This record gives sequence, structure tokens and C-alpha cells, in this order.
Amino acid sequence: MFNSERRARKPSLLACLGALLAAASIGLSAYAAHGVSDPLAQQHLNMAALYAFAHGAVLVALGPRTQGAIAHLALYVLLLGVLLFSGSLVGGALWQWPTRLAPVGGTTLMAGWVLLAINALRR
Repeated sequence: MFNSERRARKPSLLACLGALLAAASIGLSAYAAHGVSDPLAQQHLNMAALYAFAHGAVLVALGPRTQGAIAHLALYVLLLGVLLFSGSLVGGALWQWPTRLAPVGGTTLMAGWVLLAINALRR
């Protein structure tokens, strides 16, 4: 019976990417603690890791169970938002890139959560 249940479930790209995002956030946080001496860079890296971990966990939890176009769109919007937000902070902290995409990523994250709220009301 276990095998038939397993075959009935489809792989979840969102869950896979969420798990990888959470794993990367652990490494990023460790690097911030042990490999970076600048306090502002450490703060930015830890903030990026926090957002990546939290949203990665959400993708792992909701990705396989999501039904409907709005819910799927919401999770992909969250993924895009965390990549823009956290990626911008990491680029700024490690390579002195401009962090112009952080506000775009934050706004995208808020839009993803609003989409999830709308989807919750539509059930």
C-alpha cells in the first residue's frame, strides 16, 4: 500500500526548491557567523538567511499540498521574492553590489502572502 500511495503523489518542485533554499540559509548563517568580520555585512547575511529559511520552510510545507492556480502562483511569487530580497542582501554584503532589488523582493514577498490570503478565502 505504501508504494501505491507514493506513486500517486507527484514530485514537488516547490518543495524541492524550498528545501534547497533552507539548506543554503543554514550555510549562509554559518558563514555570516564565522567568515565575515564586518558587523553590517553579518547583519545583512543573517537577515537574508532568516528570510530564506522561513520561506523555504513554507515552500516545503505548502508546495506538495497546493491546489489551484492562485495558490501555485502565490508560492512561485514567494520564491521569486525571497530570491530577490535575500539575493540582493547577500550580493551587497559579499560583493558590494547595490541592494536595489531588496525592496522589490520585499514587495514581491508581500504580494505572495496576499495571494495566499486571497486563496484561503476562496476555499
